[in-house]
Amino acid sequence: MAEVLKLAYIGCGSIASSHLYGLKAGAPRTTITAAVDTDPLRATAIADETGAQVFLSLDEALENGDFDAVDIMTPHHLHEPMAIACLEAGKHVLLEKPMAPTVDACDRILAAAAASDKVFMVGENSQYWPEVLATDELLKDGAIGDVISVITNFYVLPDDESFTGEHPWRFDNALAGGGLVIDGGAHLIRPLRMWFGEIETVIGAIGHPWKKMEDESLGHALLQFESGKIGTFSCLMFDTVLGPSPFWRITGTTGEIHVAGLYQNGVLLFDEQHPEGRMLDGEWDDSAASFIGEMADFEQAVLDGKPLAAGPEVSLGELRTALAIYRSAKTRQWEKVWE
Repeated sequence: MAEVLKLAYIGCGSIASSHLYGLKAGAPRTTITAAVDTDPLRATAIADETGAQVFLSLDEALENGDFDAVDIMTPHHLHEPMAIACLEAGKHVLLEKPMAPTVDACDRILAAAAASDKVFMVGENSQYWPEVLATDELLKDGAIGDVISVITNFYVLPDDESFTGEHPWRFDNALAGGGLVIDGGAHLIRPLRMWFGEIETVIGAIGHPWKKMEDESLGHALLQFESGKIGTFSCLMFDTVLGPSPFWRITGTTGEIHVAGLYQNGVLLFDEQHPEGRMLDGEWDDSAASFIGEMADFEQAVLDGKPLAAGPEVSLGELRTALAIYRSAKTRQWEKVWE
């Protein structure tokens, strides 16, 4: 196998800086050799930092670039055509979540990946979030006894980097395929599935308090897991004043775990020995640390043949959960996730 992975950035918007941070810290054998974006300023900014060659289109990069793999970080509607084009061109592919906005589109991408001998990975950085992994260990160790319920609360403020320009693509349903549930909500749904297994049915409602966004900026849902556990999922993005709240509150028969949050990193364990709560030891910087594991996972899969922490088909769980919540908001009934 090659000793160095030559990688092309396809899309050089706000998420590219997080991927580059993770690459520098966790993937020392990977080098960025191409920066592709329709905006030459964004591509040049990555090129200035990495020495990459600038291209203004994927076609131009595939024809003239020198790279073995791609990291696709574009609006959601471009995921399917770009991923398939790169796989058919013989490139390893790291694709930002969601794989695509529809299950049919995902199936076509997975078919193209199956016909290829290249690595295909869907990037869900919460799979590698230090707080998520530490919580997984606590649950496996029975730190709070048997889990009774989980409350998921993804209340966040709009960040300037993700919503630049007069009409950011995330405001447009045709480009995003949905709102906060399908996009940022996936980061909260993946850990739920890691900890408690597959979500079986949901009932939910969505709202549109942030009028700039065409699709939902508010969502609430009840979740029933195949294991019989019950949880809630709530998300809100709005330019207001928000108080502190953990992203996940997991209640067990002998205690609780509070995981990260808008204003607090880390994992708090509440038990008989520490009823006031004990912060676990660890380096709890912020969610950006999760990209270190993500980039390392992709590099090791390509260069060493190491199995991915989660295969690309795993990401269908977040997408299907979001789509089931959307259906439920219309039918006002419980909807099956894996129908």
